[in-house]
Amino acid sequence: MRIRSGIVEFFRRNAVAYVFLAPWLVGFLVLTLYPMLYSLALSFTDYDFTQPDSTQWIGLGNYVKMFGSAFGLSTFTASTGEVMHVDPYYMKSLSVTFTYVFVSVPLKLIVALAVALLMNQNLRGVSFYRAVYYIPTLLGGSVAIAVLWRKLFEKNGLVNGLLAAIGFSDLPGWITNPKYSLWTLILLSVWQFGSSMIIFLAGLKQIPQEYYEAAAVDGANKVRQFFSITIPLLSPVILFNLVMQMIYAFQAFTQAYIIGGGRGGVLNSTLFYTLHLYIQGWTYHEMGYASAMAWVLLLIIGALTAVVFLSSKRWVSYGVGE
Repeated sequence: MRIRSGIVEFFRRNAVAYVFLAPWLVGFLVLTLYPMLYSLALSFTDYDFTQPDSTQWIGLGNYVKMFGSAFGLSTFTASTGEVMHVDPYYMKSLSVTFTYVFVSVPLKLIVALAVALLMNQNLRGVSFYRAVYYIPTLLGGSVAIAVLWRKLFEKNGLVNGLLAAIGFSDLPGWITNPKYSLWTLILLSVWQFGSSMIIFLAGLKQIPQEYYEAAAVDGANKVRQFFSITIPLLSPVILFNLVMQMIYAFQAFTQAYIIGGGRGGVLNSTLFYTLHLYIQGWTYHEMGYASAMAWVLLLIIGALTAVVFLSSKRWVSYGVGE
């Protein structure tokens, strides 16, 4: 009775709070938690949403299908006794995505920090330039920009036209050449550095100028001040930008879908993980397999994020007790 009365009293005191939280709670339970749990259940099935009555429980079959090629498998027997083929393109999608993430994210952060340092100076019209540099972030994820980027880097596009004008010849089609197609997407990602720049700029504004003045009196030049003052005090902001941009990069889809023609480009050179997931789910109707891919992506992002946070103990300084 005492426990029951305590629970009733708790809800009575917090009734108003739960009324205001109700829209978010309902949205979270119905639109987020339930779909996640449902997709987890689907990941253990052979599910075709066009033929829901034919759904079969295959246990870890979808996960073997994903990673089977890494162990030299071409077929395997599912728990239902059905012989299934492994996915020959899954490891390729992982390779392309990891290359994209591990190259584009550091480059984007370097460019964002460099521009933030420039925008932190007392320059005429600096507010205008800050807005201009932020515009690519607002537009970069749109279909229109992806189409424009594709046109720029085509064989007869503007980029080749400019290079030919200054003497280059025998230029490739950057989009259609598997050696360069992924790099065009990396360049597009780096071009969208605006959000990271704004966050870096906010962090730079919080660093007291007295530190730089004291360092200058001690004879430290600008380079020494940057590595001894700016980077350590900006390290929490670097951590935040690194985690956010890494998560965002793993979920990149629109650019690869539009620029790569919806199929991963020539020789699957732009077959991003999310694009491969989309093709499996919506082109081949293998929603069970697509759900398994989504959960593996979640685990990959979670694991890498945990690694970054664990490593941050060695390089992030919060200026408290240090």
